[in-house]
Amino acid sequence: MISDDVYERLTYDGFVQHHLVAVLPELRPQAVVVSSCSKTYAMTGWRLGYAAGPAHVIAAMATLQGQSTSNPSSISQAAAVEALAGPQDCVDEMVFEFGRRRAYVLERLSAIANVTVAVPRGAFYVLPNVASVLGGKMGSSTLGSTADLARFLLADHGIAVVGGEDFGAPDCIRISYATSMALLEPGMDRLARGVRLATGAR
Repeated sequence: MISDDVYERLTYDGFVQHHLVAVLPELRPQAVVVSSCSKTYAMTGWRLGYAAGPAHVIAAMATLQGQSTSNPSSISQAAAVEALAGPQDCVDEMVFEFGRRRAYVLERLSAIANVTVAVPRGAFYVLPNVASVLGGKMGSSTLGSTADLARFLLADHGIAVVGGEDFGAPDCIRISYATSMALLEPGMDRLARGVRLATGAR
């Protein structure tokens, strides 16, 4: 069993993400917990992750990795040590800022007719439900799925969202708020305009 804990520190409103093996210790012999520095420490391009699990599984992973990919750079490894062992104030500051952006995006989404959204408790994405705007046609574009809607929003409104099909949420689009307010504000304006047009095309 693999538990992806990459967003464990990016949570809001007092929500605490518990490790799988802390909740179900009996799974320890068959569980591998994976994480990385990419989200918590904004080190996406450094390409450095880590895993914890039974010794024989980790040894097999190291053998496989050693024969199939190159090692992470020494600079990435040194940076990760500093990130993990150093002061954590920066993480709290980042979570606070993400919380501010989350509140803004949720407020803007709640003002768009025919769109509903659950409040996310972690990470930096929202998944608004846009099922009620699907089914129309915009020019040559048929908006039969959220992937179609994502293509329409990109081509006609210059905004990048992702269809929810790949996340098990086919009625939703995924919006990331891991960007500046200076980009989020016009982005949400474009999204609102695009969704209104798509709604009118039904």
